[in-house]
Amino acid sequence: MSKCFIIAEAGVNHNGSLEVARKMIEVAASAGADAVKFQTFRTEALVSASAPRAEYQIRAMKGDESQAEMLKKLELDESAHSDLIAHAKQVGIEFLSTPFDSLSLRLLTERFGIRTIKIPSGEITNGPFLLQIARSAEKIILSTGMSDLSEVEAALAIIAFGFLNPTGNPDRSSLIEIGDSQKAWDELRNRVILLHATTEYPAPMSEVNLRAMDTLASSFGLKTGYSDHTRGIHVAVAAVARGACVIEKHFTMDRGMDGPDHKASLEPAELREMVHAIRDVEQALGDGRKRPTISERKNMSVARKSLVALREIQSGQEFTEENLGVKRPGNGISPMAYWKWIGKKATRTYSAEELLNE
Repeated sequence: MSKCFIIAEAGVNHNGSLEVARKMIEVAASAGADAVKFQTFRTEALVSASAPRAEYQIRAMKGDESQAEMLKKLELDESAHSDLIAHAKQVGIEFLSTPFDSLSLRLLTERFGIRTIKIPSGEITNGPFLLQIARSAEKIILSTGMSDLSEVEAALAIIAFGFLNPTGNPDRSSLIEIGDSQKAWDELRNRVILLHATTEYPAPMSEVNLRAMDTLASSFGLKTGYSDHTRGIHVAVAAVARGACVIEKHFTMDRGMDGPDHKASLEPAELREMVHAIRDVEQALGDGRKRPTISERKNMSVARKSLVALREIQSGQEFTEENLGVKRPGNGISPMAYWKWIGKKATRTYSAEELLNE
């Protein structure tokens, strides 16, 4: 089994502080995550001035500021990105970020050479942006929260069109043609990973629906993973047991901090615990072959049983249900041969409790 790629989602939990963001990179690296991910956006390109905050953001934060006012405080500029990318390289963890607008996409892919782009659930119906990402990124991780299979299929068609066509815009007929193209599906399988997600913070357990991850895999034949917004680590670990090849999980330095995503995030010790639990589960999954393991073999003779004389049996005497039994240890004749021995005559004398060895 391939190792699950664990993304520690810093998101905007740095609260606009470069110092906190740098510390989060260190925490993600020390926890054993494969990548640390931020969010790259220009507020004026992302939301209108009148856009309200989401319910979970209102619950999480005090005051009545608009979504734009909230996000403006959380932006990371080009200089901050340069600093954080260098810091991630220094501590040995991959830097990723989710772009939310065209200029931010170009900043990541052209200015900093980021090869993998994570598309958030909210952008899955943003056709023009999906096309730009497909023409800019080598690899794509696509979250599918709030969507049904038809919307995922439509997004994949646009991405595939972008992979295969460096210019031009898709129309209905071209997208249908792409959907029937083996070359397009080969590109998608090589370059796209789908993440099941429930876009609520925190996500209710009754709405997680981990089996939808299996549905995505069987419907599209792509690698699948899980972007977890539940409290705790157990759902993420369960997703790995179900075959997730990527896990994305928000973390924070302190859940008590003021900000939109802190309440649904792991603290550093919990992030470390999740990574360790996932690695344990990966080892526990094994290769699927049913056979005695190395550590089991030494216990076989202790735990299993053998054919044994229940009382003294003289040479020439028949083995019967009264004088032939089954007891530990298991280094003699297997009890599966019990009925074969009933009625046979002993070729030598056995003392009581002696294992048969003929």
